[in-house]
Amino acid sequence: MKKSSLLYYEKNYYQQKRFILEAKIWKVDDKRYPNSVKYSLAFIDTKSDRKVLVDNHFPKGPHFHLDQNEFDYHYLNDQQLMQDFKNLISQHFGVTI
Repeated sequence: MKKSSLLYYEKNYYQQKRFILEAKIWKVDDKRYPNSVKYSLAFIDTKSDRKVLVDNHFPKGPHFHLDQNEFDYHYLNDQQLMQDFKNLISQHFGVTI
């Protein structure tokens, strides 16, 4: 059995619950994740269903979604991941968190 532990979890609502942010980062003991980190970050507009998602599920590896478009992502560390996520939200929605 593969081991994992939750390193970070956040769930918040913004602008009177129009936007939902949910972020999860796990430390994993799994060779499919070379940095020993698995993450799933989501920021969703509940009115339009537009979204910013950043994740690294197997077999795709690190990538992000802006609505229906998908792009490669280069993971450096957890701090940079969260900063990049916030920057994508700001650029895509004009919302600062």
